[in-house]
Amino acid sequence: MNIREFDKVYAIMKASFPDSERRTYAGQKELLADPHYRLITETDDNNNIIAFMAVWEFPQFRFVEHIAVDPNTRGSGIGGKLMSTYIGESAKHVILEVEPPDTDLAQRRISFYERLGFQLNSFEYVQPPLQTGQPDLPLKIMSYPQSLTEAEFVLYREILYTKVYKAAGGRQAP
Repeated sequence: MNIREFDKVYAIMKASFPDSERRTYAGQKELLADPHYRLITETDDNNNIIAFMAVWEFPQFRFVEHIAVDPNTRGSGIGGKLMSTYIGESAKHVILEVEPPDTDLAQRRISFYERLGFQLNSFEYVQPPLQTGQPDLPLKIMSYPQSLTEAEFVLYREILYTKVYKAAGGRQAP
């Protein structure tokens, strides 16, 4: 991925996620060197990036850290298409983090993923800070194609904390 493409992905990320749910520019760029991490992009007819997914692929499961569509293109079905293609090519669990269903917006996001076949898991989970000075973020884990067992959840959480969040200061599983 060239710097111009990365800059467009990061601009969409910045427009779509608060500071507590994304890394700094430099921190995000560093991830490109990690063999488990990749960015998947969708382009328009003019080859401009209009959507992306930031994913981590491990032997046990796949983790969708971010999915976002350019604000000017939202509501066109691109995000659902991107996610459907990704989960359709996987024989492993696909997991992602969502806000607890305490607000209308959070409930709409959960419903979006449920329509794609994801299941909301009941396990307690927190996202470690992605930037210095940010607090832990209480979230929920959704999984595709079925709910996780407790043993799967514990294993996946440990991998997330040691592989994904190590770049953000690391954390031991509670």
